[in-house]
Amino acid sequence: MLLQPPIQNIPIQEISVNKKVKLFMKREDLIHPQISGNKYWKLFFNINQYLEKNPENPSIITFGGAFSNHISAVSAVGNLVKIPTLGMIRGEELQNKWCNNPTLVFAHQNGMDFRFVTREEYRDKEKLTQYLQKEFPEALIVPEGGTNEDAVNGVKMMLNDETKDFDYLCTAVGTGGTIAGILKFSEDNQKVIGFKAVDDSSLENKIFELTLKRNFDLIDSSFGGYGKIKDENIRFINDFKERYGIPLEPIYTGKMMQKVFELIEEDYFPENSRVLCFHTGGLQGIEGANLLLQKQNRKLII
Repeated sequence: MLLQPPIQNIPIQEISVNKKVKLFMKREDLIHPQISGNKYWKLFFNINQYLEKNPENPSIITFGGAFSNHISAVSAVGNLVKIPTLGMIRGEELQNKWCNNPTLVFAHQNGMDFRFVTREEYRDKEKLTQYLQKEFPEALIVPEGGTNEDAVNGVKMMLNDETKDFDYLCTAVGTGGTIAGILKFSEDNQKVIGFKAVDDSSLENKIFELTLKRNFDLIDSSFGGYGKIKDENIRFINDFKERYGIPLEPIYTGKMMQKVFELIEEDYFPENSRVLCFHTGGLQGIEGANLLLQKQNRKLII
């Protein structure tokens, strides 16, 4: 069974902020209830091309942290196409505590098995991958975050005739695959902006290697670091949902939109600009974030 493209068109929703700039959001979070946003498209060609080869013992292996959107999505894909999945999870201390983690519980319910590795082992993913390829010669090994050439080509599906009407295309950036796909297949007159959730000095070169283009900007939207959630982030996300009816998660899209609002106030975008932000899903992460916030006796994300 192959991964099928969604039947419905993904809506583009207007967001009123400033009369000088017209701001919109493409709701890729609505693409699938469990494989949402960019993850669907980053896995689309990876999975389908692999299954078309008809391996005798198909399986998918990938990498991720405790609350990884990618781990969640890969487990759901495996369940959907009926092949086993294995997650290489960062942090051996999670081995006896994963039952308290909503992301890993969800992945396990989808049939995913886990191997917990030390952070030192996890950093050398090239060595880990070589080891896994020997142990599972027929497996599809998908990199952390799903970023590779097939993922970039899949992200092309996030663009269509409607997206051609915008001056700026904005996306959150983790491993660089989504911005690379948007950049590679955008129109020549469009400016692509990536909002970095992580402090990674290699991103610019990685994006260039995937696209051979440099006409993009990267803006820091980490607000203190990857995975860090400030009270101002929570206030923004909750207010945004109340105003526009759109839920945001606190690691990627939530921080991107907060930064976009700040840039609009600072007149970063020329007057009458049409700005499109891509909602890259990941809403499953809200539950895990709220568990941590609850332990800190802080306000929760609605």
